[in-house]
Amino acid sequence: MSSVFTQIISGELPGRIIWRDDVCVAMLDIRPLRRGHVLVTPISEVDQWTELPNDIVTHCMGVAHSIGKAQQKAFAPKRVGLVVAGFEVPHAHIHVVPIDEMDDLDFSKADPNVDPQELDWAAEQLRDTLRSDGHSCVV
Repeated sequence: MSSVFTQIISGELPGRIIWRDDVCVAMLDIRPLRRGHVLVTPISEVDQWTELPNDIVTHCMGVAHSIGKAQQKAFAPKRVGLVVAGFEVPHAHIHVVPIDEMDDLDFSKADPNVDPQELDWAAEQLRDTLRSDGHSCVV
C-alpha cells in the first residue's frame, strides 16, 4: 500500500504542495508545529532517509535550504529548524520549521485542528516568496 505522501504526490489525496520537481515535493504539514511548517519529501517511496541514495538526500536538503530561506522572509522566525525523524509516515521526509525557540520543535505540540484557511495562506506566502526568489519549481 502506498504511503500517504505517495498518495498526495500522485494526486490521490489533496495536499498543499508548494514545490515539485523530478526528485521531490514540498508540502505544508497538516499538523504544523508552527505557521509555515513544510515537509520536503522525495518522490521515491523509501521509508528511512538513510536508505536514500546520496544524490536524493543532497537534492532534498538543497530544496529544504531554499524553503528555509523563504520561511525566514515570509514569517520572520529567529531560526529555521530541520528535523528528520520519520515515525509519523513510513516515507522519508524533512521537516522544515520556522522557530523562535527549541521548544517549537516539540512534536507533542503539533496543531491537529489548524484552520484550513491558515494553511492556504501560509502556502501562498511561501509560493510567492519562492517565486520572487527566482525558483521555477513552485506549484
